[in-house]
Amino acid sequence: MPTPATLLHDQPIARRIDALLDLSRQHAEHFCSPGAWLARQRYTAVHPTSIVVMKCMDGRIHIPHATRTPLGIITPFRNLGGIFDLGWPYLGELLTDTVVDAAQAGRATLMLITYHFSRGNQGRGCAGFNCDTQAAKAHAYAIAEQAGKLFGHDHQQVYPLVCGFETDSDALIIHGKEGATLDVSDWVGRAPEGLSSQLNAICPDMPHDMQRDLLPLLEGNLAHVSELQGIERELDIEHREWVICIGRGFDFLHLPNTALIIGPYGPDLAVPIGTAATIIDANMRAGRIPDDGFMLLASTPYQHSGVDRARAELKSHFLSEFAEQVIRREHPALAQKMRRHTAVVHWPTRRLDRLD
Repeated sequence: MPTPATLLHDQPIARRIDALLDLSRQHAEHFCSPGAWLARQRYTAVHPTSIVVMKCMDGRIHIPHATRTPLGIITPFRNLGGIFDLGWPYLGELLTDTVVDAAQAGRATLMLITYHFSRGNQGRGCAGFNCDTQAAKAHAYAIAEQAGKLFGHDHQQVYPLVCGFETDSDALIIHGKEGATLDVSDWVGRAPEGLSSQLNAICPDMPHDMQRDLLPLLEGNLAHVSELQGIERELDIEHREWVICIGRGFDFLHLPNTALIIGPYGPDLAVPIGTAATIIDANMRAGRIPDDGFMLLASTPYQHSGVDRARAELKSHFLSEFAEQVIRREHPALAQKMRRHTAVVHWPTRRLDRLD
């Protein structure tokens, strides 16, 4: 049975873009609905730990989708290969603000630092690390070490947790102490109640409230992975993205394998933009998506009208123009198929407002 994402991938580019923008409107309406608001309030009351995910821009890695977590709960930070340096000024400020805001509300922070790979074909691994899984994993551990320096090595307030994501099955692999792991794919067919004791065994230093709040993600991932057993996923496990997103505020994009999302964190944005364009070009050449065009979407969230919104507009215009310049320079033929859209997102309502 084709998924909504699969059906969307096969449409002409104008129809795909219209559908994506319509999805953003639907997401904002749902996000602001009384039921969704109450669901988020209830979830955070029961599971108050703030969850941050450091992840690759790869569209196949969609943690809320793969863990069946309500949208708006997980705070994502995305970049090529999941490559980050907590010394980057803008990234460091955003991450620290996220942690401090949570702490002031009495909430600890669980920091999931992810890498991804494919068991079936090494070539389907992470382009940011040239499909070298060990290098990607080593980098994740380096980020965890930086997090310890930034937020404390006792890991009582911020717990950095290295997690693998196996793209063939969508399974999470939790890395604990002394090389111990919890591979969710190993739990298919087993009672999910055992996940709690296994998590405690491999991460004995993780505070119990964080373990409690991580368990729903593991249980959701187990249900997701179990449901995918026996389903033909050739088009899902291969790159099939047709959108390049630059900026922040893309949580309406809850269709996996649709967009390559680049956060504005690193000092050299040209590298991930160029890599994203290379992936889009390869998708077209391989026939995984139609070759009639792709979407470039720049977005910046804002909280308040006035100066805050005006600054968001300027930032989105800059990101959009910069990304277009990079793509035209590095992929001139592909650039002819680009459909550029620029927007800002009113973060309290998740409303996306187009600027073009």
